[in-house]
Amino acid sequence: MSVVVAIPARYQSVRYPGKPLVALKGATGKSRSLVERTFLAAVEAKGIDRVIVATDDSRIAAHANQFGAEVMMTSPKCRNGTERCAEVLSRISPTPELMINVQGDAPLTPPDFVEALVSGIGSQDVATPVLRCDMQILSRFRSDRRNGRVGGTLAVMDRDNRALYFSKELIPYADGIESEAAARTVFHHVGLYAYTPKALSQYLSWEPGILEMREGLEQLRFLENGASIACVEVEAKGRPFWELNNPVDVERIEQALVGAGIA
Repeated sequence: MSVVVAIPARYQSVRYPGKPLVALKGATGKSRSLVERTFLAAVEAKGIDRVIVATDDSRIAAHANQFGAEVMMTSPKCRNGTERCAEVLSRISPTPELMINVQGDAPLTPPDFVEALVSGIGSQDVATPVLRCDMQILSRFRSDRRNGRVGGTLAVMDRDNRALYFSKELIPYADGIESEAAARTVFHHVGLYAYTPKALSQYLSWEPGILEMREGLEQLRFLENGASIACVEVEAKGRPFWELNNPVDVERIEQALVGAGIA
């Protein structure tokens, strides 16, 4: 299967402007930008033909060129990463069988999460990973919500692991959860997607719906239009996963980089 990874990276984030260029220190004390760390994680995945940083900002493009990434300048009219991936797909030849969207704010994404999507998408047109929470991660979600921070995303699925909904709220209701076993019934959505060309074509034909706009979650456009998203369960294998959504996440991610021995 031919697979291309796109890393959508935009400067004008509502919650954290300039986020892709934020410096993160690793285990050796060396600082690398968020977008560089995300790129380095993506290129480690097996079975990938190309990794492209897709941006509409000249500062991000220049920086990505400096660390050796392939860069594609995309339209500022792209409203989210999925639309940016669709533009990348329209401009590369030959057309890959699968496009992977590695969110530019997820430098802790293990390469095997990408590989799990490629092998797990099956007959579906869209797939995304989900990760069981533990009490530490669940506590972070609770803390963020108590303090008015919009951070990671939660997922709920049906019995066949098809997505029912994604939310920035803590779902399902979890205030009474105080054990590791119970915490594992809550699923952290990993901001990573696999799409077929058909799925991206359909996505562009639909306008954003109320749920997508309210939650600020691009994948809800698929669900609002009756499309199915396969949720592929992945395992952290002792490596913490968290996205950079707010300034407070810088310390969390740096601690994880050090703990995982990532330079």
